[in-house]
Order: sequence, then structure tokens, then C-alpha cells
Amino acid sequence: MSAADRRTAAAVELDARSAPPACLLVRGAHLLDTRAGLDGPGDLLVREGRIAEVGSAGALAAPEGCEELDGTGLHAFPAFFDPHVHLRTPGREDEETVESGTRAAAAGGFGGILAMPNTEPVVDTAPVLLSLRERARAEAHVPVGFLAAITHAQAGTELTEMAELADTGAVAFTDDGLPVRSAGVLRLALQYQRLAGRPLALHEEDPGLSGPGAMHEGAVSALLGVAGIPSISESTMVARDAAVAGYEGGRVHMQHLSAGESVEAVANAKARGVAVSAEASPHHLALAEDDVRALDTARKMNPPLRAEADRVALVEGLRSGAIDCVATDHAPHAREEKEEPFELAPMGTTGLETAFAALYTELVVPGVLPLGLVVERMTAGGALFGVPVPTLRPEAEASVCLVDLEARWTVGETGYQSRSINSCFAGRELVSRVRLTVARGAVAWREPAAAASPA
Repeated sequence: MSAADRRTAAAVELDARSAPPACLLVRGAHLLDTRAGLDGPGDLLVREGRIAEVGSAGALAAPEGCEELDGTGLHAFPAFFDPHVHLRTPGREDEETVESGTRAAAAGGFGGILAMPNTEPVVDTAPVLLSLRERARAEAHVPVGFLAAITHAQAGTELTEMAELADTGAVAFTDDGLPVRSAGVLRLALQYQRLAGRPLALHEEDPGLSGPGAMHEGAVSALLGVAGIPSISESTMVARDAAVAGYEGGRVHMQHLSAGESVEAVANAKARGVAVSAEASPHHLALAEDDVRALDTARKMNPPLRAEADRVALVEGLRSGAIDCVATDHAPHAREEKEEPFELAPMGTTGLETAFAALYTELVVPGVLPLGLVVERMTAGGALFGVPVPTLRPEAEASVCLVDLEARWTVGETGYQSRSINSCFAGRELVSRVRLTVARGAVAWREPAAAASPA
């Protein structure tokens, strides 16, 4: 077996701090895992960090010394997985750290995340990647995988040592925050991908079309007199990069789709047999350009919130499978930066703590999408990068979240677990709240309302 084949076959390694394995009996919750064929009330026993047993409600006995939790009125899902998070470490720990970002993830029901490399310095060498992995093993509440840059300093010209970075533990490669502007550089990266055995995740944007834009180019930007970013700045790059990947037989993942034309381009590429996957973020699935009328900088992000027709197309793409997963693109920023005028403020919104609740409130409660499909898409992101899909099947590593679907709460009213407060859903009442998260077999988050008692 070649070195490239060994890298491709090797299990992707995520890092987290060590924690005692959970022994927990959840009694009488609604168990929902469409992949495991579960959709109804039952008991769930976690022991020695794994799913030990699943049974009908009231059927399981708690082992001696095991915690017992009344799950009546709660839903138990496989914990979510977010393949697109910005932890701002190293360099901007004032905005987020590995510890605070993974705590926010656990509070949002996520059992694992992937972190982007556009930090200060950029994650483009093995020593920087190693230092991050060491920090995660000391601080991370949930398992973290790190992506490395495609090009040095994300400058778009010289490729990183992709094979060495893969050997050091890079889960994939991306210049997220910036596109790979040159099709020739992308083609070379796809050729080197064969040596590295890891996919490329692509921020799809043509800077020549985006220009100085600060929001979607459409009716609202025209009304407000703010420079706009046309949807073709994204969709043309999606089509280009899918074509290059198809020609090279490479594997690419399209990040944070926002436009209907992009969904169509991905669907067409899949129909041609291109190895392409795609993600959409909760804010693009739940909000549209009208939500930016007040020039709230927490709703300034890249790609921008687009037209209502684009939002609907994303939802339909999620339904059809053209879009494979949900990713938050959690992008924390310092308060003073987001207090700048709209055109000057940085782009990005936090999202880990609100992702499921936003989608449940805006898409499931009105009957637009079924709950099972939303859970399936929110747990699918890791598998696109070689991470096992979380499941409630017996013997699987325990990655579980307990959610109260009746709970109502106002975003930001009691603060955030993230170090930053730039949530695009701030002040909004959402329905459903995560009460407990088990990640890598250990309790990573527990709200006071979900306090367990000895059996």
C-alpha cells in the first residue's frame, strides 16, 4: 500500500481533553436516529463511554452507581457534528479559544467539530498544527479536527506541504475565508490531494465579482444604497471548481452555499459523477436579505444573506440531498469590531449555540422539513471528512444530545458560552433547547435543569 493509500485509509483523528466515561441511563426519552431505525419512546443506557443498550421505555435497569435521568418530554438524538467552525486560535483568543468554542459547541448539542485554519498565524505548517492539537487535548470539551491551509498564508499561490500536514493530523485542506482564485493552483492542489489522501473544502467566491460588496446584491442593497455581492460571485466558482475536480478525479466540499444557482451547480456536478459535497448554514436556511434592512452587523456575513428565493432553494437542496449537511460557519468577532458601521464591520456570525433551535423553529415547527431529516443533516458533516457518523446503535461510541423541543428561550438573554456575542439570532425567541450533550463517551454539557441523580 502506498503512503497516499495509507493516509486515505487511516482513521481521522480528533482531539479532546480526557474526561471520565459516562455511565448514564436516560429513561423514557423519545429516541430519534433515522439511520438506526429509531423513532419512539425508549430507554438509552450509556456505560463505559459507549451505547450499551437501547430498550423500550422503562425496560432497562441502571447498573450500580450509574446516573439515572428522567427523559420524559425530551428527545435523544445522535449528537450533531459541525464541519465548519472558527475557533480564532491562535492569534485572536479575545474572540474565541479552543476551550470556549468547544464549550459553546457542547451547549448547542454538538459532539464534534472541525476548525478552520485562517488564524494568526495561518495553520499552514506542521508545528502550528501540532500546537493546536496539543491545546485541544488539554482544553476541548468535544472532539476537534483541524483543517490546514491549501496555500501558504492563504495567499493562493504556493501549495502547503499537504502530505506532511496530513501525516501530522490535518483532516482536510481549505483556504476558507478566501477562495482559491487560480484554477491552475486548484488543479495542482487536486493532484497533490492524491498524495495527501484528504479532501479540499472550498470557499466559493470570485473576488472580482464580489468587489467591495457588504450584502447581497438585490432589492435591499439597492434600497439602502449599500454595495452588493451578486450571487454569481459564488455560483460561477462552484461550477468552475466542480469542473476542475471532475477533470482531476478529485474530492471537493463546497462550503456555506448561499445561492440557488450554487445548489443547481452542485446537483449537476453530482449527476455527472463528480465527488462533490456541500453544506449550508442555519442563517442562510432561516434568514434572507430582508433581515438585513436594519443594518445589524451581526447579520453581515460572507456569503451574505440572499433573496428569499435563494433561501427556499437551499432548503429544497437540503431536502433533496444536493446539500449534504448543515454547518454553522461559527465566526466570532470582538464587540468593538462589530460596532463599526455596516460597510466597515467584519463579516461573520456565531452559530454553535443556536443552530438546531433556529432550524427547528423556522423549518420544523412550520412543517417545512421533518425533524428526522434536520437531525440527519446536522449529524452528517463529519462523515464527509472521514469521521464516523454518530448513532444511537448499541456498541457505538456515545455521542448523544438530549433536547427539550418545547422549551422557549430568547437568544442572548442569559449570555453565551462563546466569548463573542455577534449572533444573527440575538433577541429572537427560539423553540427547543439542548439540555445535555455526551461527546466521545463523556458528559460534555449539562444544563442545571437536566441534573442527574444516582440510580
